[in-house]
Amino acid sequence: MEQKTTVLIVEDDTDINNLLKTALRQAGYHTVQAFSGTEARMLLQMNQTACSLVLLDLMLPGISGEEVLREIRKAGNIPVIVLTAKDSLDEKIGLLTSGADDYITKPFEIQEVLARIQVQLRHIQQEPESCNLSYKELMLDRESFEVRISDTSLPKITKQEFAILELLIKHPKQVFSKEDIFEYAWEEHYMGETKTLDVHISNIRKKIKTVTEEEYIETVWGIGYRLHA
Repeated sequence: MEQKTTVLIVEDDTDINNLLKTALRQAGYHTVQAFSGTEARMLLQMNQTACSLVLLDLMLPGISGEEVLREIRKAGNIPVIVLTAKDSLDEKIGLLTSGADDYITKPFEIQEVLARIQVQLRHIQQEPESCNLSYKELMLDRESFEVRISDTSLPKITKQEFAILELLIKHPKQVFSKEDIFEYAWEEHYMGETKTLDVHISNIRKKIKTVTEEEYIETVWGIGYRLHA
């Protein structure tokens, strides 16, 4: 029998907590409920939930939702979706930079909650992939984080440069927006600043030029980048 994914719901409003529990169970998830920050911390510390994702309200009795989030992040990388009444841009950015994977503003629609849960779980449930990716003479080795062209290694490839090439090679015909590339390579939400990504693309091109004159990354003006056909 297939094991169900467990979602920990941390919400002190009984009606909202039970509403989420019912909707998630109908969608095929197993749920564990906590009605205070203290209870959530106890469940997480005792590892009774073995949860795959946490829905976390911020305004909680006992310890705060922010403190629960900090403790989750100290322990590991369980996806956390924050349920919040905060609606300003600065407050939302603060949630993401403090460790939340996503946020949902109250009041919310259940279908949106389910969709956002699915997105987060896809990140941790991907099928194992081959260690190598290639396009023309360009080859990426995921085990050694090495990039080669015709058996010649490119110099000093950074983590983000490797991730940019990985995304493009996975989908060689697709044009990716700067937002998509940034969120994949940096694993954080895109805030509208493009200079960092553009510099990394330029650096990749320069490193490729040390090995070959062939173009591998094409700029699609007004959209983003793709592999050069």
